[in-house]
Amino acid sequence: MAALNSNLAPGVLTTLNTGAVDGGVGERVLIDYKDAIQDYKVVDLPALSMFCEPMTTETGGDIDITFAKPSMGMEEIGEGNTPKYQHTNLRSERVSVDEWGLAVGVTRRMIEDSRFNEVEMALNEARRAVDRHVTKNVVYGLLGVGDSTLKTGVSGGTSITASTTETVITTFADAQYGGFLGSGGTVNSGRIYSYGNTNDATLTGSHYVEDTGAAGNVTLSKITDSMELIGGHGYNPTALLISPAHYKTILNMADFTTATANENRYVLDTPVERTSITGLIGSIYGLRVYVNAWCPPDRYFVWDESVKPMAYVERRPLTVEEANPGFGIVGSYMSMRYGLKVTNPSSGVVIYNSG
Repeated sequence: MAALNSNLAPGVLTTLNTGAVDGGVGERVLIDYKDAIQDYKVVDLPALSMFCEPMTTETGGDIDITFAKPSMGMEEIGEGNTPKYQHTNLRSERVSVDEWGLAVGVTRRMIEDSRFNEVEMALNEARRAVDRHVTKNVVYGLLGVGDSTLKTGVSGGTSITASTTETVITTFADAQYGGFLGSGGTVNSGRIYSYGNTNDATLTGSHYVEDTGAAGNVTLSKITDSMELIGGHGYNPTALLISPAHYKTILNMADFTTATANENRYVLDTPVERTSITGLIGSIYGLRVYVNAWCPPDRYFVWDESVKPMAYVERRPLTVEEANPGFGIVGSYMSMRYGLKVTNPSSGVVIYNSG
């Protein structure tokens, strides 16, 4: 335990905190979560609702989710004969459950002397902190962005690209968040199944498509390539996730910036009329466009909204526990345990800028 003297441990809120411009000792933190925990439970986390299928489990540690493979088929039956017995083949995905949290402390004197409602102020910031963390975790895991802290991507920090093989992506030790279909896969083996009259080249194509432009570049042909890859597996691509940098690029494309004008008014009924006037991109090739600052400036994403590409396994929801840091100090611990993994590997395509 840190010595409770004039050199208090960093992070403990005291009356000595003067609100320094550069933060530091001026930072204020949440002092008591007990009466506010219900508010957290109703906080809407759009990244989870948009991309994740929620799951709960009563077991601890890593979780195994089982999927049925398309393993049965109809057969012609001759007169007097019976069909042969068939069974369901299964595959499993392992989801790693991690714990995330924070701890806060404040002196009783600070509670007595504060001019502010520290609880309310910190509660609002805590809500934003949870949203920031979960959104970043979902987006990085979904788009295969390498991050050593979150353990997204492959090998704890390397981003997934078109050269990343299906074998690496499906190896739990190499990619605990999984990923979409990688290169080198085989039809009717692992996660790739025949569908319709789609040729094998489309079925085995990597769902990480390279756009050789610099970060923020958008190549429309790469979007149509992605739509083909998704459609070949029986899904219907309906949405496009882009960063503000990609959004700017699209607005700067000639089709939007050189809209025909007549006497300083845009010609009615042109495809670019509404976008040129409002700056809003409703859709591209029928894909609804979503812009989010957490989307990396060098990656954009096409997917089928009717299918949640990720699983969100909640082992323990956001909880609060009282702590006892020391004499004259009130503290709390806030934590949650959950896991994320891409479990519908053919329903989306990640396009990345490599220039």
